Amino acid sequence: MRLLRIDASARLESSDRNPYGSHTRRLTERFVSRWRAARPEDEIAVRDLGQTPPQPVTQGWIHAAFTKPELREAWMTEALAESDVLVDELIGADLIVAGVPMYNFGMPSPMKAYIDNVVRIGRTFGFDRAKLPGDPYARLLEGMGKRLVFLSSRGDHGYAPGERMGHVNHVESGVRDVFQFLGVTAFHGIAIEYDEFADERLQASIAAAEQAVDALVDRLSAETAAGAIAAQ
Repeated sequence: MRLLRIDASARLESSDRNPYGSHTRRLTERFVSRWRAARPEDEIAVRDLGQTPPQPVTQGWIHAAFTKPELREAWMTEALAESDVLVDELIGADLIVAGVPMYNFGMPSPMKAYIDNVVRIGRTFGFDRAKLPGDPYARLLEGMGKRLVFLSSRGDHGYAPGERMGHVNHVESGVRDVFQFLGVTAFHGIAIEYDEFADERLQASIAAAEQAVDALVDRLSAETAAGAIAAQ
């Protein structure tokens, strides 16, 4: 079992150690720590987008990505080198744990750059004009049993679907829909709210999110263990 932890927050410390730290890092650290305790034999990779943002997509990148591999020039291979590392990392992960805070109703720019780098024709999705007017897309990560755990944080509250601010929450959908397009359809979301209020409501939201993380780790690790036993 391979777990990929992704952190997108610009705040590099966890909020349980620094009052101005990141709530999403707090949740990803908790998830990974509890997972490691339950399944110490599993591989865990860390991709810190907040500390090392991926390069944005450029005109050269696009040209290279849409050129068949056997026809690429040396500069094209170089242009896609970082993207190839990120794609290989994603393909190799069974469980993706992404800490993505809400910035101005959407995802942080390093997370958008990450998405643009891993949505790759011929690697994570395919396109076949012959299938038009039907669905021309192939979801190349489909059937791999991958799961996405999405851990977020918000300054205000009421961002769940149907709630007062749900219509401007472009974080979960912006990430979930992309991963579904690639074939990762198992999605679990947990979020901390009330950060801007900095009162007892924030503390209650943190406690509830941490409890939800613990319960999710316990459930997913048990399901993983049961699946491994059944496969023997």
